[in-house]
Amino acid sequence: MLQVAIIIKALAEVAGFALIGQGLLYLLAGAKREKNGAYQILKVVTSPILKFARIITPRFVLDQHIGLVAFFLVFVIWYFAGQQKLQLCVTQHPDHPSCVQMIKTLEERRGGPQG
Repeated sequence: MLQVAIIIKALAEVAGFALIGQGLLYLLAGAKREKNGAYQILKVVTSPILKFARIITPRFVLDQHIGLVAFFLVFVIWYFAGQQKLQLCVTQHPDHPSCVQMIKTLEERRGGPQG
């Protein structure tokens, strides 16, 4: 289960950065963005997310806002996957390589080792 949380969190991070990159290129490239190779690659990566966001949003939401909806969805998925990973690290897998630093940081924030 820990591996699933790690994979979902990583995929959400990739999707989030792709959405941010596509948004920046949208602003910077302007009307010529459709001819931009980097924009096209990001468009391929983000198209499933944008299509899913369009499907779940009501019709009155404008197409120009779907990118923001998609980013919000990716952020929520990333947040809950991170929370699940943290819970699994603390309760079941404290010695897992991806959990050691996370637990150490958590203990420092709490003011020392717990329990």
